[in-house]
Order: sequence, then C-alpha cells, then structure tokens
Amino acid sequence: MSYKAEYIWIDGTEPTARLRSKTKVLPDGAALPDWGFDGSSTNQAPGDNSDCVLKPVFSCPDPVRGGDHKLVLCEVYLVDGTPHPTNNRARLLPVAERFAVQDSWFGIEQEYTFFQAGRPLGFPETGFPAPQGPYYCGVGADEVFGREIVEKHMDACIEAGLAVSGINAEVMPGQWEFQIGPAGPVEVADHLWIARWLLYRIAEDFNVAATLDPKPAKGDWNGAGAHTNFSTKAMREGYDAIITACEALGGEGKVAEHIEGYGHGIADRLTGEHETAPFDVYTYGVSDRGASVRIPWQVEVDKQGYIEDRRPNANCDPYNVTRLLVGTCCAALEKAGQV
Repeated sequence: MSYKAEYIWIDGTEPTARLRSKTKVLPDGAALPDWGFDGSSTNQAPGDNSDCVLKPVFSCPDPVRGGDHKLVLCEVYLVDGTPHPTNNRARLLPVAERFAVQDSWFGIEQEYTFFQAGRPLGFPETGFPAPQGPYYCGVGADEVFGREIVEKHMDACIEAGLAVSGINAEVMPGQWEFQIGPAGPVEVADHLWIARWLLYRIAEDFNVAATLDPKPAKGDWNGAGAHTNFSTKAMREGYDAIITACEALGGEGKVAEHIEGYGHGIADRLTGEHETAPFDVYTYGVSDRGASVRIPWQVEVDKQGYIEDRRPNANCDPYNVTRLLVGTCCAALEKAGQV
C-alpha cells in the first residue's frame, strides 16, 4: 500500500508570496525524501537554471484526504545545499535558537476575507451591504456568510493536530479570523502556513476564494490583520519586562524595520482609523486597540502576561513577524537582565 504526501511550500511571488503544493505517492512507512520542482514557474529560478529543492520540515495528518495521508511543509533550498533567498524560515531559526532560553510564546490572529464572483462574500451584486457593526461575532443569515467553510476549516485544523485555538466572524461581511497558538516562534509559523493552505483548499470545494488582502474593500471597512500576541517567560512573570518589550519595539530604527517585515500594503490598512495606529507612528497602551501595541487590561491588573502587536498584516510571513519580535524584544530583555 501507499500514502499520499502533499508537499507544500512558499513561493517567490512578490510583493506577497503564495503557497504551492504537489503530491508525492510513497510506500507505507517510507520516510519523506527531499524533492525537486521547477522554480522558474514559482518565481524562484530562471528558466535556464530552474531546479529548486523541497526539504520537509514539518508534517501532519492530511484531514482532506484522510487515512494515512500527510501534509508536508517544506523549506526551499538551492541545489548547492543553501537556503533559497525566499526561505524566511531559515532566517528565523538562528534567532529563535539564540534566544530559546527566554521561552517565547506566540498566538497569531489570522484574519481573512472570502470572495466569490469578484466581491466579498455577502456583498450584494451592486452597491454595498449595511455598514459594519452587526457582523463581528454575529449570528444569522443576514449577518454571517461562509460559516460552513469556516467550521470545516476549524475541524480540519484540529484533525491535523495544529495549535488552532479559536475562530470568530470579523467586522466586515465575509471576513473571518482563526487563531493559532500559543506556540513557539517556529512552530506557530509552521502551523499558520499549513492552516492557510487548508483554508484555501477547503474553500475550493465551495467555489469560494479566501484572500489575505490587508484592505479587501476600500472605504469605511476594517482591513485584515494578523494581530500577534507575544510573551517571554519574564513577561509572563512580571510587568517590568512587558514595558521593556514595548519600549524596545519603539526604539531607533525598529519601527521602520518591523513595518517593512509585517506585510505588503500595510500603509493602506494602518491609517489611524478602523482600530489601527498610523503605520509610521509607534504607540503602546493598555486596552488601546488604536495603538500599535496593546497591553490587555488584565495584564496590567495581574502585572504579568503578554502584549499584542496589532501591526502585522493578514498577508504577513509569520516567519518574519516572529523573527522580528524575538530579535527586538528578547535582545532588549537580555540587555536589561530580564530573562
């Protein structure tokens, strides 16, 4: 007997990478080998030197095919054995290892929007639906669109063993969110990429597309983000470390560095309206969803916990987001002796 391994990787499309996948049939019990692909068709190689290599780094049960079939997340390498320039996971690994003693945890809130026939699911053929307000965490056919897909996606994430921790309808019709975490910087990003693939794949069966566009509908509608909750052991044990992390994120050069790594089109979403801070201004505050970084009110009460970086776009690469947060915050905590 054989099993199917769906090899999944992140391509080189700019400004926002896409997911690609293909199926390898393997004998039962066989290990997952490296595999090649045509990088000239994924914006990762020229046509006259097109071979790239897929190296499996994470696998889980395939809830779409069932049985013993697997989903296999891969890093992309060049044939000389070095990471491909688009391989952001490889850039994260040494940072995560360097600061591993601080035991970073992440929870990423992935917002996304369903589209069908060229418009957000739930939008009328002409004009616009009623203004946002009743849709967030709503219930009823006049307020919620795409729930069947969302439920199937959540079930699939659970069956795959991903660290999914919840779902909810978002502020705009056809807009939803799922959460991955708590998990470490590499694990949370691996799980998020697989969860994204499952979302696209399951929505296929309903002739619906899911998009991570950070501003899928222009005008007076919320954008789509990937709010990132972050803590270290010191932050989970004391408030001073939380303030140190918040201050570090606003340090010299850090605002621009993080914004650059938080997803394309971020200026369209971070306008200072619709529960955002302007992309070029850094602020933090308790219970403030209009700040760049929010300290939850319970964290201030308990004097320990986590922070929420509200800036990452829905289309961010989570390997970049976790690398930047660990690199900035953990270095500052180390310097302050708060580890």
